[in-house]
Amino acid sequence: MGDRIKLGVSTCLLGENVRWNGSHSRSRFITDILSQFVDFVPVCPEVESGFPVPRETFRLVGDPDKPRLMTSKTKVDHTHRMITWARQRVKALEKEELCGFIFKKNSPSSGLHAVKVFTEKGMPSRRGMGIFARAFTDHFPLIPVEEDGRLNDHKLRENFIEQIFTMKRWRETLTRKKSMGSLVDFHTRHKLLLLSHSPKHYRMMGKLVAAGKSMRPNALFNLYETSLMEALRFKTTVKKNLNVLFHLMGYFKKQLSPDEKQELLEILDQYRREHVPLIVPITLINHYVRKYRQPYLSQQMYLNPHPIELRLRNHA
Repeated sequence: MGDRIKLGVSTCLLGENVRWNGSHSRSRFITDILSQFVDFVPVCPEVESGFPVPRETFRLVGDPDKPRLMTSKTKVDHTHRMITWARQRVKALEKEELCGFIFKKNSPSSGLHAVKVFTEKGMPSRRGMGIFARAFTDHFPLIPVEEDGRLNDHKLRENFIEQIFTMKRWRETLTRKKSMGSLVDFHTRHKLLLLSHSPKHYRMMGKLVAAGKSMRPNALFNLYETSLMEALRFKTTVKKNLNVLFHLMGYFKKQLSPDEKQELLEILDQYRREHVPLIVPITLINHYVRKYRQPYLSQQMYLNPHPIELRLRNHA
């Protein structure tokens, strides 16, 4: 895909000793696997906003929607300092053209989901979001985001990786003239990928592209991008994938021999029963695409949405 993907990441996940106690939280998936395809832009809110290593721990206190950032023991309020830095940092990140961000789970600055927020009496509830994570998602609402702990779930990992690779391809489309031709080309290649995530968006975006000539290019492309990233936030399922796989099979109805058709049907049934992972029927269909030289399917990103080395479709 040309240039490598640029991804923001919490610095500690890269193995840098920036945590409160001088340690790190290195993610092997990030540093050993994803790094083959991604260039990282590290961000550590605490260190970059001027706090030392080691340092006193922080906690979120008060309203989960507008919490204060307090030191855990001395009860010093650093909310203004962190918010001021976060607003400046997300503005500076605009020039990086990030295709995604991986945050550190449970962090009062960087956690995305279920971060502890304490009442004034010290009672915790997992209803918060880190202050920098909130600033980032408010500033970049369409950029895919995830946190390291959730990436251990193979479905969430696959969903996030599909988003960032699709965002990269979309960004490459935007480097060209905003024409109907470039939009139709992108949409055509991503139709079945969209269908596997959200049939509703698949239908809606088809109508949007069909009516595109009646819209101004900037408005059309902005609406398409919003719909694209909304669609990809829906996780794929066995049922939705089977819908796409049978759709793919229909392109070969005049070409497959009886034995080939039976073999494909058996594999689809095995996938339906979750006896084999998605990569098995995908590999067979890719074989038929090459064997029968199916030009339309050869460009479908659903069949190759990300590098096979990531092994994202290998789980039953």
